[in-house]
Amino acid sequence: MGSKIGKVLTASLLVGFMGLSAAAYQIPEKTLQIARQRMVEAVEQKGPDSEVIRVGIGNQAFNSYNYKEISVYGTDTLGIYDGNKFITTVGANIPVKVRLTPKGTFEISSGGKLLEEVDGPVHFVCDKGLLGVTDLKRAGKPALYHGAFEIVKSINNGFFNLVNMVEVEEYLKGVVPNEMPVRFGLEALKAQSVTARNYVLSPRVKSSPNYDVVDSVASQVYYGANTEKEIATRAVQETEGIVALHNGELILAQYCSTAGGYTEDFAYVFSDPKTKAFPSIVKPYLVAKPDIPEQPSLEIEENALNFYSTVPDSFDLKSPYYRWTREWTVEELKNNLETTLPTQSLTGFVTPEFAKGESLGTIKNIYVKQRGKSGKIIELVIETDKKQIHLYKELVIRRAFIKDGKALPSANVVFVPSADENGKLISIKAYGGGYGHGVGMSQFGAGFMAQELGKSYKDILFHYYTGIVLATKPVTLSKDNDFVAQSFYADKDKVFLVVENKDSVPSIILNINGKDRIFPLESHLFSEALNRIDISKYINAGKNKVIYVYSDAESKVKGKELRVYIEVGRGSN
Repeated sequence: MGSKIGKVLTASLLVGFMGLSAAAYQIPEKTLQIARQRMVEAVEQKGPDSEVIRVGIGNQAFNSYNYKEISVYGTDTLGIYDGNKFITTVGANIPVKVRLTPKGTFEISSGGKLLEEVDGPVHFVCDKGLLGVTDLKRAGKPALYHGAFEIVKSINNGFFNLVNMVEVEEYLKGVVPNEMPVRFGLEALKAQSVTARNYVLSPRVKSSPNYDVVDSVASQVYYGANTEKEIATRAVQETEGIVALHNGELILAQYCSTAGGYTEDFAYVFSDPKTKAFPSIVKPYLVAKPDIPEQPSLEIEENALNFYSTVPDSFDLKSPYYRWTREWTVEELKNNLETTLPTQSLTGFVTPEFAKGESLGTIKNIYVKQRGKSGKIIELVIETDKKQIHLYKELVIRRAFIKDGKALPSANVVFVPSADENGKLISIKAYGGGYGHGVGMSQFGAGFMAQELGKSYKDILFHYYTGIVLATKPVTLSKDNDFVAQSFYADKDKVFLVVENKDSVPSIILNINGKDRIFPLESHLFSEALNRIDISKYINAGKNKVIYVYSDAESKVKGKELRVYIEVGRGSN
């Protein structure tokens, strides 16, 4: 921070900090001296405002992330680098072509002229503008991106990947308006911002070592800067840095279009990705919950039929998929299932397996053996004159029952058979509700809660995710990671500094919005016993910046840690 303004700011920060009394907090003076120096470094550090993530950019159809050649440009002067080594610049909107040669090098050319041949990876930066990909469109507009581009060799020999390196908060501006209709309103979009932030910051098994997520529905829909909307950008800004936690860990913030008036337990929808066990593990924050508290469980067939064949009050009332029906003749359904069951058998959730070309026989009955609390089908039985076939999991069931070329919108469905006077099955009618897996937040429900009921984004998230805390992403401080800066947005609710202190660190030092504070800490042996310190009086209504400084610099015990985050809201259990 070499500017005059930067030096003045640094000096003003240190005035308050250097006046703090070491003796008052029983902190060794040497520790304070080290902390002062680290604070100066933290204030001077010119890093990004939020974490930088790596997004794989797909082709127009999103069916490939591998390229042999590509053309990119900047809306202003474009800088080109071989790794960190500067090559040259080109002017605004001038295409630069990159081709991977048979010998594994990158040819960089523009206007038919070879600029350089390098080993790579190749980086593109447009400091005063946006980055684009020639002829690539998103939502009908030229695809433009914040951040930087990296072109790096793919794990598939002979190809490369295009990676957008972008700060989380900029990334979210290109996600939120493409994952939720902006007409749902500011508070619903704020709730969507938090769930999207949780998704991208959560640890995951990557499809490629070159990127964290992709730009399609395989991760989250990310269409870049040219699809940003003012109200969605405001929603991202007014939840900046905020994620949802349960027991101090980022939650898996599942959401769907329309829950149908009753969300479902995670365990009854998803299988274990490693063992394929189904039902899978319970996630206590993703549990079945009706929109209307008096609504009884829908595990019983009669309750499910009554709920999904009528139109009761619900937060999802305005969704076009709130209630729907489908109908098949028995012969139509037989032909349908003989086509879909072989494919669904490959998932491992159809027993016995049904082979391609196999005859189903005459369908005698279809019935549900087990439902979740929302009425979502867990196990379905198709009974024929040849066998009984069991189908498990909502997505398998939805894809098995096709009508007019489309899968069922959800597995919140009741099948009602019709028979002739001799008791022979002639048709099946389905009464259903919802669209998607039905776990976590319902987007249409969030829109209704925001616009019709005047609920805040916190109210929405606390309804759909049980027992969560809204907070900054937890960070771990130690001698090897002794200062961390975070920005976050707060409203008028109480704000708490939460510290896990298993290692008996005596205190923590914070710079909160330019003022330095020391907080003595209690030691706890168990993670559920936390230091929870009210810091509301130091927090602005709006954007805040905090720098955490590890204050145990003199400790002779290696490996001591503090785990910290700032809580801005707490739901009930």
